Amino acid sequence: MKKCICLLTMLVAFLTISAGTAFGEADSHDALIEKADAYYRAGGLDNYKQAIDLYKAVIAEDPEHFEAYWKLARSIREYGMEHQRLGIEGFEDVCREYGQKGMAYAQKAIDLNPEHPGGHLYYGINVGIYSDGVGIITALREGLKDKTQSSFEKAYELDRYFENGAAILSLGRFWQVVPWPFRDISKSEEFYREFQKTEYFDKVIEGRIYLAELLKGKRGRRHDPEAKQLLEEALQMDAHPYWHNMARELLKGL
Repeated sequence: MKKCICLLTMLVAFLTISAGTAFGEADSHDALIEKADAYYRAGGLDNYKQAIDLYKAVIAEDPEHFEAYWKLARSIREYGMEHQRLGIEGFEDVCREYGQKGMAYAQKAIDLNPEHPGGHLYYGINVGIYSDGVGIITALREGLKDKTQSSFEKAYELDRYFENGAAILSLGRFWQVVPWPFRDISKSEEFYREFQKTEYFDKVIEGRIYLAELLKGKRGRRHDPEAKQLLEEALQMDAHPYWHNMARELLKGL
């Protein structure tokens, strides 16, 4: 009887230790994700790189960690984009390299959870940064147009308001910048107007700038007053100097 009690005690102790280890790993991963999220929110090259490294650390221990994959794809895109925003020499190479990596991690997120918008959204957005590196014509030749469109449309279908309405804005930008004969300015404006009606329009400066750019490019000058107002409003928003410089450039001639 005593021997049975000892064996039972050992079994309970083993299970407790095993459970504690498992919960400890989960807690550790959650802590790493939270820390990485904080670096991402802080912004800047060094912080984006720190976030990337932390998300990778989670994946190294748990190759099936869905949240780490889509957030890694998000940070990778921002890391490449920040090189472009700062005008760092050779940013095209960084955009190409990191855009490819971002697409791969986003695809993994899609594979793990196809019903969450994160992987779909950041697949398409990373194609965008990749295109900034190789040129949009090269991206089209590689067959990325349909994949980008379907990714944004799927994210829009799943949750158009995810990440501050990014799927709405991304579809507007997609139809604005994709080359002829695919470009569809009417469809682009439709998405921008939808974004304009959301609460995110006053938080995301790109919404005003992209819409103003579209309106300025339309035939005739009747849209110029609205475009000017949008750009002047954009200059009052707290944002990266890159966007303010773009707004100032677009204001020329209005």
